[in-house]
Amino acid sequence: MLTPMDHPLIDLIDAKIAAAEAEGAFDDLPGAGKPLPQVDDPANHLVNRLVKEAGGVPEFVSLSRELSRLREELRETGDRTRRKEIMREMSMMEARIDIARKAHR
Repeated sequence: MLTPMDHPLIDLIDAKIAAAEAEGAFDDLPGAGKPLPQVDDPANHLVNRLVKEAGGVPEFVSLSRELSRLREELRETGDRTRRKEIMREMSMMEARIDIARKAHR
């Protein structure tokens, strides 16, 4: 079984980092010498930050937007069969939002 140290490019990567360090590429970085900021969820902090920076939102937010869209469709629909379908979808969506909110906490 390979370990990260067995990767064929590890020596090249180490050499590139050492060269950049020798050239001062890591000098005067913002926050240098300061402690890392405290985070609520260290295990998922990087993933959460990347999702946020990419414009992602928690699942319950996107589901709430879908629920709003369904409400608008319900207001505009006169077909009784379609109205029943929409109300069923809305009920399921509300349950999914509740589950997603609890999971987000």
